[in-house]
Amino acid sequence: MPHIQVALDLLSIEDALTIAEEAVRGGADWLEAGTPLIKNHGMLAVRKLKARFPGCTIVADMKTIDTGDLEVEMAAKNGADVVAVLGMADDLTIKRAVNSARAHGVRVMADLLGVEDRLSRAEELEALGVDYLLLHTPKDVQKVRLQGVNALAEEFRRLRERVSLPLVAAGGITGETLPVLKDAGVEVFVVGSAIVKAKDVTATTKELCRIAGIATPRQKRRRLSEEELLKGFQRLSTACISDAMKRFGAMKGLKPVTSGVRIAGRAFTVRTLGGDWGKVVKAIDLAERGSVIVVDAQGSELAVWGELATLSAMRRGIRGVVIDGAVRDAEEIARLGFPVWARHVVANAGEPHGHGELQVSIACGGQRVDPGDVVVADSAGVVVVPRENAEEVLMKALEVAKREERYRQEIRSGRTISEIFGL
Repeated sequence: MPHIQVALDLLSIEDALTIAEEAVRGGADWLEAGTPLIKNHGMLAVRKLKARFPGCTIVADMKTIDTGDLEVEMAAKNGADVVAVLGMADDLTIKRAVNSARAHGVRVMADLLGVEDRLSRAEELEALGVDYLLLHTPKDVQKVRLQGVNALAEEFRRLRERVSLPLVAAGGITGETLPVLKDAGVEVFVVGSAIVKAKDVTATTKELCRIAGIATPRQKRRRLSEEELLKGFQRLSTACISDAMKRFGAMKGLKPVTSGVRIAGRAFTVRTLGGDWGKVVKAIDLAERGSVIVVDAQGSELAVWGELATLSAMRRGIRGVVIDGAVRDAEEIARLGFPVWARHVVANAGEPHGHGELQVSIACGGQRVDPGDVVVADSAGVVVVPRENAEEVLMKALEVAKREERYRQEIRSGRTISEIFGL
């Protein structure tokens, strides 16, 4: 799938954010915190871009040549989705960068800037585990080299014959050179001056997107329906979803009462205290079919859920229950096959005083849960996905699942885990 990556090689964060806003309006979905911007403002530049444009892929052009693990970790923790390292770096630096990227759920783009034998090095970089290969025409020589765009395209064709990674082109790309590079197999087009210095950034970006075959905002893929979204999460493990959210979202200390089940649904939230189960059973009456009731019971060891509540919930079409507190009648619940996760399993129940609140922000298992958030639970635990970016998280989690399947195939072919991860 093609992408326009806007290279924000500027010194001002404010200017970068303004241009990015106009470019995104025109259809760009990759934004690059350029090296000058990072050198001038540090990781603040990456952090601000991610905060302003959470739905875009944020590329940190670190041009890392040493301490690959540390620099990738820095960028990842500040919101980068892709981190650029120099392909001329030592193999150990590249491998450490790749390992750090995998640990933090981000990707590595290897920049072949300054590499003499780019074809051979590209094969080596693919073996080291990078995710993208960038053929970069340096700014200082663009006027000379881009006169021979056909020669550059031919080099991309040779790269495509040698490696299977997505190819990225950078340096002086315009509406005239982009089609030639696209025909040569380039998937990501890094555009700087043509967009940044344009009189009408939005219109220019829209035209480049059209040439690249990228849908403009009005033409973009329709949003998933509720059924498609929840079915997508239902197919994924909580581990993949947690990786997609960079280790956020996973509840702590909650275990399945019923084994071998997996659910995904919208949260109906309950806050109660001291084993008061009055509001919990009221939630059964009010929650929509397919909801997951999520209860903040303050970790109490007095049960707020049992067999009778389970029977009632099943008749009402409730998908499952997650309780930061206690349940009882565990054997009966398991026999019924109803999905329940809880902190404690006890014999003694609380009382139905009816204190508490429904459909408010709560804390459950150390994670904030808002009404309507997506809750996914399986034998490994429970994760909560904020409702405002659920579709984005689903897309990233699907990428994680594909990457893990690739690792499985490598293991089946004879490679060990330590070989795959370069340990």
